[in-house]
Amino acid sequence: MGLAGQNSKHADRRSEVQRVLLVALGVNVAMLLLKLIIGLLSGSLALLADAMHSATDGFSSLLGLITNGLSDPKPDRDHPYGHDKYEAIGALAIAGFICLTALEIGRTALERITSGLQPLRLDGQELLMLLIVLGCNLLLAGYERSEGKRLNNQLLLADAQHTTSDIWTTVVVLVGLCGVVFFKQTWLDVAMAIPLCLLLIRVCWQVLKTNLPWLVDQIAIAPESIHETAMGVPGVLNVHDIASRGVLGQRVFIELHMVVDADDLPKAHRITELVEDHLERRFGPVRCTIHLEPREYAESTITFQGTHG
Repeated sequence: MGLAGQNSKHADRRSEVQRVLLVALGVNVAMLLLKLIIGLLSGSLALLADAMHSATDGFSSLLGLITNGLSDPKPDRDHPYGHDKYEAIGALAIAGFICLTALEIGRTALERITSGLQPLRLDGQELLMLLIVLGCNLLLAGYERSEGKRLNNQLLLADAQHTTSDIWTTVVVLVGLCGVVFFKQTWLDVAMAIPLCLLLIRVCWQVLKTNLPWLVDQIAIAPESIHETAMGVPGVLNVHDIASRGVLGQRVFIELHMVVDADDLPKAHRITELVEDHLERRFGPVRCTIHLEPREYAESTITFQGTHG
């Protein structure tokens, strides 16, 4: 009964998180389109770069929806380890698109510098629209932050932080475009476009740094930490050949070989369950594969060797 109530509460919370992310996705897409249209009509490179930065917010909300939907993924026959890596593949595709766009904007900015700056087709009406965009982003960041605290959801808090970074880039662009409109300083547009392109490339690098280790099955937890946790369980005599992969805090797969102080299978099974429980309490969601071995198989090394005779 208690377990059913807990699962129901978890499901309700996930539904609320999904609702917030849907609102964020709708607002981010609308702001992206507005910036993109104004940027194309006015010819402002800085505004186009800012639109691409806003695109990362929209993609962040979309990936948040996917992550929320897969927060309790169930393996199937064709995907026995779950479906989590689809998120990483999508993130890399998005990063590639943003990086190519940033490079193209940077190339155009350099061309404008060498060929001579042309006046922008920009007036006070476009600036007013950008002020509305800025206000919407401020409201969205506050909404996501308050809901993230209320629901105690790290995904919403992270998305709110991403939206806040977009606010600052929009402020910079808005100040620069005010200089273009009121003081006829066209060079400000190109001057802002180049650092914004560098910012987009930095965002792409962060996406790569976050997702590539996951896709290539890089170690998730130091084997020494797993060894220390497992050896703290009564009845565990030796732990060796340790491997781990996945994302810490989301889902980690752990494999280890273990020697236990047990003469019968039921007792050995109880010890392995205690080890799994200790690992999950320390590292979050884990899926363990534990190979029980006789005492003469004990090894002094604790790192994963990958070879067995």
